[in-house]
Order: sequence, then structure tokens, then C-alpha cells
Amino acid sequence: MDLVARLKLSVPLIQAPMAGTSTPGMAAAVSNAGALGSIAVGTLTPQAAARDIAQVRAATDRAFNVNLFVHAPPGTDPAREAAWLDALRPLFTAFGAQPPIALETIYPTFSGNAEMLSTLVDLAPPVISFHFGLPDAGAVAALKSAGCVLLATATSPDEALLAKEAGIDALVAQGWEAGGHRGMFDPTAPDDRLGTMALTRLLVSRSGMPVIAAGGIMDGHGIRAALDLGAIAAQLGTAFVACPESSADEAYRTALAGVAAQHTTMLDAISGRPARCLANRFTTFADTASLPPVAAYPRAYHAGKALNAVAKAAGEGGFGAQWAGQGAPLSRPVPAADLVALLAEELAASR
Repeated sequence: MDLVARLKLSVPLIQAPMAGTSTPGMAAAVSNAGALGSIAVGTLTPQAAARDIAQVRAATDRAFNVNLFVHAPPGTDPAREAAWLDALRPLFTAFGAQPPIALETIYPTFSGNAEMLSTLVDLAPPVISFHFGLPDAGAVAALKSAGCVLLATATSPDEALLAKEAGIDALVAQGWEAGGHRGMFDPTAPDDRLGTMALTRLLVSRSGMPVIAAGGIMDGHGIRAALDLGAIAAQLGTAFVACPESSADEAYRTALAGVAAQHTTMLDAISGRPARCLANRFTTFADTASLPPVAAYPRAYHAGKALNAVAKAAGEGGFGAQWAGQGAPLSRPVPAADLVALLAEELAASR
């Protein structure tokens, strides 16, 4: 499949779907500029997902991507969750608050979510992408019958093979450098931590599928490197966080523009799954010796979001999920359409 031609992209670029940061306005601006804009609906209800898809469609007649989380449903572990809440208690106390009495599963997985599947089949967005795993064969068949192009994150050749066998159309090769949540299908399995360059080349040479490189890419030169490795496009997320269309708060933007951008770290303490974040007060806490095991994803995120809320109310922005990749110091705070144009210029100049 010539995915770039099918989607009528003039720039081989995907704006990464960043839950809590990307917006319908950003996705539409990126798509209108000739790349593929994305929204993330993995944390939303089907009704909210339909609302966001409608907002994108109202602002562009070009292709866009809708992203979903396909993680294993979390079990409850009362003892582990209580220990994790106790570990967080001093942080809450410092802001005159208490942690949640008990953790909750704050959003469901797409796996087995019949209502979300029905909504997506009815609305048939041009592209749908999956993170953390793959939906079942019935969901894949239904979405493809609706005309959707399907993408899936792969962090290893084994995950790429599973995606190919499932009928996915193209792979997003997520390197260790990438910001945000690591897309491993099984976060408890050994992780070879393959970098974007090595992973992209492995998947291009061995998977027999179109590959989109993701992780640490911030400019047109990085996109050119991905294309030279055989990728059909590059996916950039951190590059778009500072755009005015993103929903990043002021603390996130300030951290991204400062020294914290030079010290990203992978941690599971915020949400319960490994994710790369700017250095902040939560990453410092995560380095504390003898912390108990983090509660499961996304139940741990219930506590992480609650802590961020009470900290922000007290004027402290350093406990947020400030996801960013290793290329964060190259961030440029310009409107999304201008950034796409700039990336295209850099790509053309790098031939």
C-alpha cells in the first residue's frame, strides 16, 4: 500500500496522537497543511470521541488519524494499590490534601469495547491507530470494511509480526527515544529498548510492511534520516507540544523550553506504564529508593492525576505528565501549520 499517496499527504509526516495534549484544532491544522493530523480518544467515552471526530471533520476535508489504547484490562490488587497510595501520601500532605481512598480504572481499553467500535465503524475516520496492543480480529475486520486505514505501534520485531498477522496496514516503529507512553504490548516483558534508527531499519527490512519512524525526531533532517532508512513517513509528537493549538498547560510549556528538556527519563510512577517524561518533581519522586511497586495502568494514573490537580491548585506545576522525547531541546513554539511548513522546507533542503 502506498499509504502516503492514498492519504494524499504532501509531507510524509504524522503528528502523533498525544492524549491530553493533541486537540481537534491541532489535528485539522496539520492535515490542512499537508501532513496527517491525529487525535487521541483512548481516554474518552464514545460520545466524546464522536464529538472530537466531528470537530476535526468540520475543520478539514483531508485525512486524519484517531488513536486508541488497546491495553490489557487491569486487575485489582488491593494490597499493592494501598501501598502505592501510602507512598504518595506525603506528596498529597505537602499540599494539604489526601490521596484517593481507593484507585479507579479511569478509562477502559478498546479491547472488547463494543460501543466504541460501533461508534468508529459508523463514523469511519480515514485512519485509526492502536497503542499498547491490537484489537481482536472482528474489530480489525469491521474497521477495514468501513474503509479505515489501520496503524499499530510496534516497539520490537515480534510485535510487528503480530500486527502483520492481525491485518494491520502499517507499523509505527516507536524507538526508545520517544516521548509519552511506551507502546509495548506487554509492559512486564523484557524490553530490548531498541532505538528509532535500529528499530525502523529492522522493521523495514524484515516486516514486509510500510513503516513510520517515531521517537526523537524533531526536524526535517530527522524526517530525512527516517526516509533514508526506508520509512514511508515519520511521526512527531514532542515537536508539536509547544504549538499554540496544543492543550499543554503553562508549566508543561515552560519546562519544555527549559533545562528539563535535556533530562527526559522513562518512568512508570505517573500512570503505571513506562513513559518518557521531562525531568520534574514527579520524576525526582520516582527515583526515591525503596518505593513499592507501582499500581497497574491506568489505575495508578488515577492517583497521578489527583496529585497533579492538588499541586496545580497550590501553584506547583511539576507533578504533571509532561511527556517528551529525547529530542525535546529542539522544540519550536510555532503554530502547527507553520511547523509543518518548516519541517517540509527542512526536509526538502536535506536532500
